Amino acid sequence: MEHTASGAATAAGIGARLDRLPMSRHVWGLVALLSLGGFFEFYDLFMTAYISPALTAEGIFGKDSGLFGLSDQATFAAATFAGLFIGTIVFSQAADRFGRRLIFTWSLIWYTVSTVAMACQNTADGLHLWRFISGIGLGVEMVTIDTYVTELVAREVRGKALAINQAIQFMAVPTVAIACYLLTPLAPFGLEGWRWVMLAGAIGAVFVWFIRARVPESPRWLATHGRLAEADRITRRIEQKVEAETGPLVQPRAEPQPSSPLEGRGRFAEIFQPPYRRRTIMLAVFNFAQTIGFYGFGNWVPSLLASQGVTVTKSLLWSFVIAFAYPIGPLIFSFIADRFERKHQIIAAAIGTATFGLLFTTQRAAAALILLGVLITLSNNLLSYAYHAYQAELFPTRIRARAVGFVYSWSRVSTVLTSFMVAFFLESYGAPGVFVFIAGAMLVVVGVIGGFGPRTAKRALEEISGP
Repeated sequence: MEHTASGAATAAGIGARLDRLPMSRHVWGLVALLSLGGFFEFYDLFMTAYISPALTAEGIFGKDSGLFGLSDQATFAAATFAGLFIGTIVFSQAADRFGRRLIFTWSLIWYTVSTVAMACQNTADGLHLWRFISGIGLGVEMVTIDTYVTELVAREVRGKALAINQAIQFMAVPTVAIACYLLTPLAPFGLEGWRWVMLAGAIGAVFVWFIRARVPESPRWLATHGRLAEADRITRRIEQKVEAETGPLVQPRAEPQPSSPLEGRGRFAEIFQPPYRRRTIMLAVFNFAQTIGFYGFGNWVPSLLASQGVTVTKSLLWSFVIAFAYPIGPLIFSFIADRFERKHQIIAAAIGTATFGLLFTTQRAAAALILLGVLITLSNNLLSYAYHAYQAELFPTRIRARAVGFVYSWSRVSTVLTSFMVAFFLESYGAPGVFVFIAGAMLVVVGVIGGFGPRTAKRALEEISGP
């Protein structure tokens, strides 16, 4: 294995060496370990939709006892995303300052401890409070994983890596769905089933140090912070393991020559300066709109099914069937993730969510509702992995986490509001009102990404960082 001296001495060189690595078993293993950390967070995140009916049946949640006179389910969802907002906009920049590996570890511990505390609560207010606190840890973790995976893999497979990452994380959705279906009617060892569902998600603590011991710090992050020797050492170690699995490596491509500096500590103000200001505004608007479709459906599946005439028990069972599309979708899309321009995939997904959602409101038959529920979920899958890859590509390493955290935080503000808006539309106009609201948001996604989004597919991160 050979690499140029200049490649070992600069941040651009480190990036070029990582970009020429094939996706070997070792690299896929790193992606899988990071995704496993995200699995427990997705479990907690999607728990809202599936556990709320049980909390309502227990008398802990009420229909009009939450904030603004709406349901406690809406307040519970809003508390989740209020915490996510704080985590993404306030604490995500810690990953740029202290490194991806350290923040990944401590945010997972934060989430685990707060989830255990949440399972011990006996009132709706107590659940809302600890849901908010756990959301802070979730917000930091999700931004860190996106930047971590984006920086570790080669340019040609960033989309596929994020798709596989999401497939592993989304396995949490059918897991929490079946856990709620099986456990909420029971009380093992005298403890209510919904508490067991929450505690099951907290086992992520068991894996924290296992993951930490096997995943290195991002070489790109180290290089941009002047720790070139350490970045070179970690990159060499990865190269050696990949070479042992795939054979001799090709020479790195010539180093890119971006118009902005690659090294040094970034500043938050940079995201509001050219060439990043336009991207920041575009992604903030996009994130505000996209979550209306994603969580407007994902967090309300059982309730939307019930509004179409399905019983509570059957709505949980059917929601479990629909939930299987969450991990399957990204696996399917991983085969096309890097074949088509990322922005075009986002646009196609938004159109699919709007179209299938409106069709959902016209159906009453079980097969049609499940089929359209699956198609909405697949569209949301396509949207999710594509934009997670897309927004992480648009900013340089030195400010990637704080930039993604800022634009991503707008999705959290949106979802806090969406929780109450969906509840309002569902109570006032039923499922048709909800999906007209969602379709309008998806039109905004199509307009902002189609009109202002740059192309990123198969371009080096350092190249995309330029104007």
